[in-house]
Amino acid sequence: MAGTIKNVINRRRIDFELKMPKARQVILMADFNQWNPKTHPMRKEENGVWRKTVMIYPGRYEYRFWVDGEWYNDPLNTLRCPNCFGSENNIIEVLS
Repeated sequence: MAGTIKNVINRRRIDFELKMPKARQVILMADFNQWNPKTHPMRKEENGVWRKTVMIYPGRYEYRFWVDGEWYNDPLNTLRCPNCFGSENNIIEVLS
């Protein structure tokens, strides 16, 4: 058979949101961005909901929100795992 078969894995569009109307800054921090606070700052909408859309490869990821200098879990996602700091991270499974 001529040619090669390529296994192409496409990134998926994932939307994150957090309702924090009084927050001044919200950052999406995760292992998919190496927990870098400069990678995924979120935008605040008029209704007080902060949003960020990211493109990530299929897999299992841990994340949290950094809100005005404090960690917050995603109240819309009950999937969590313990972290090395004695609290919990949210988990997201991105399917292929």
